Amino acid sequence: MLRGRVFVFPNVLFLFCWLFAVGCGSEATSGTVAAGAAQDSSAAAVPVDTAGAAPLIQAIAASGRLADLHAPDFSDYQKLVVELYQPGNYAPVWVRGGQPTSQALAVIAALEGSLQKGLNPDDYDASLWAGRLAALKAGSGDANTTAKFDAALTVAAMRYVSDLHIGRVNPKHFQFGIDVEQKKYDLPQFFLTEILNSGDVAKALKEVEPQYYFYQRAEAALQNYLKLVAVYPTDTLPEVAKSVAPGDAYAGVASIEKRLQLLGDLPANAAVDTASGIYGGALVNGVKRFQVRHGIAPDGKLGKDTLAQLNAPISKRIMQLSDSLERWRWLPSNFAPLPVAVNIPGFKLRVFNPDHSVALTMNVVVGRALRTQTPVFADLMKYIVFRPYWNIPPSIVRSEVAPGIAKDPGGYLARKDFEITDSTGKVITGGAVSAEVLAQLRAGRLMIRQRPGPKNALGLVKFIFPNTNNVYLHSTPSPELFDRSRRDFSHGCVRVQKPAELAAFLLKDQPKWTLDAVKAAMQSGPDNQQVNLTTPVPVILIYMTAVVDEDGQVYFYDDIYGHDQSLNAVLVKGPPYP
Repeated sequence: MLRGRVFVFPNVLFLFCWLFAVGCGSEATSGTVAAGAAQDSSAAAVPVDTAGAAPLIQAIAASGRLADLHAPDFSDYQKLVVELYQPGNYAPVWVRGGQPTSQALAVIAALEGSLQKGLNPDDYDASLWAGRLAALKAGSGDANTTAKFDAALTVAAMRYVSDLHIGRVNPKHFQFGIDVEQKKYDLPQFFLTEILNSGDVAKALKEVEPQYYFYQRAEAALQNYLKLVAVYPTDTLPEVAKSVAPGDAYAGVASIEKRLQLLGDLPANAAVDTASGIYGGALVNGVKRFQVRHGIAPDGKLGKDTLAQLNAPISKRIMQLSDSLERWRWLPSNFAPLPVAVNIPGFKLRVFNPDHSVALTMNVVVGRALRTQTPVFADLMKYIVFRPYWNIPPSIVRSEVAPGIAKDPGGYLARKDFEITDSTGKVITGGAVSAEVLAQLRAGRLMIRQRPGPKNALGLVKFIFPNTNNVYLHSTPSPELFDRSRRDFSHGCVRVQKPAELAAFLLKDQPKWTLDAVKAAMQSGPDNQQVNLTTPVPVILIYMTAVVDEDGQVYFYDDIYGHDQSLNAVLVKGPPYP
């Protein structure tokens, strides 16, 4: 991914409520800063040979490579490094009088604390800065030491700021419809104006992070899970041939109790009889709470899925939170108030108020994991259609409808409430289908649609945000699916559990569209009635397997589409990232 610019996010409202942020590492507490803080920009020991360091820095900048870095290839930043140094004739920007500036020490503190942000410390040489500071101090005035230190810190800092603000991997690499190009900012200028002479570097770095409430809550949750690494049980809970029900004996009762207490699903003072080896009492309620947070039906039984989630190492949860933070950094910066957000693996839709509180929430059904995945993208909802036609996509016509007609040419259309039309919308037939018409349908010269009404696959209302994926939100004639824990059953569009409430909320600035009026339009209004929104509403279909919900609890979901796996396969390779 070209890192040329950092993305500046305005303080917009947007999406799910997930935690307050913990600041970048404190300058006062960092081990490296404590070791090197005796010097600042005004403390001059032996004057550095700036003239000697400058050509060395210029050579490093021109090459796009520095062997001293953990990831030596910085070709994706090479032009930016040149732009930063060139106006000052390649003089060091982080070293004064042979010693690191206070700004350098503050940036190093942030790099050393990058794990707290869900980033990989190796990408920023976090473990190497103590040695580099010691070498700089020991060789005060040495041009080669100064040049390498200064260039290394510039590259690491640019990587850190860009990664923290826009993410490490361009979402386009995964064919996600999220455009980060529009948010680019002049990164060298950012350092010149916001960092190199800043009196509060930690504050400046804090402001480059996304300001979304849910991003902040996820970041805070990450801090808690990082603390659990040292204390969470690493033993494997005993396997079972069949689910353990309340009242059954189970050898892992004590270990489950400790896990649930550490995770916050079981109060520390809860009375649990571990000596008896019987699974029951308060432990069952703790398991139910754990199941809810991990996308499992809360039956209180210790089944295969529940034990697998209890056995999951804390490192997996840290990875999930880190992946979610990465995706938050991709989000568009131009979303107005009242965005609609669908978290695909969480099977949940939320609409947000300007103060980041949740205005509306509901379950959703998303695309099947194996064949018809719901795409990840962002766009603007522009209108709502009551009692819509379902214009069946050609792929579904080929794979499902045409074979159905071939088997029952006389009754298939009537049974499904379908009709075949030409390109102008003229109905060719809604009954028997001749061989000639079927051939034209298969050739793509005719279309097929489902008439409005209770049988319609889109239900009685659809919400349109025009996009190349031909994906939208809609109601459904099969509401029973919303009660399932895993809800990937659609052809790619998103089915919403409370369509009338969502429509009324989105149309609330148009007084005639009360909830009752919306319901009437759905049940008996004119067919295919389009109602434009006064102001387009941002919609984003996102993919987060770790979220902090509006109740303050951390929720983890299965990686149903394998997007986490794909992201981590790229990240493990280290920079430069695509």
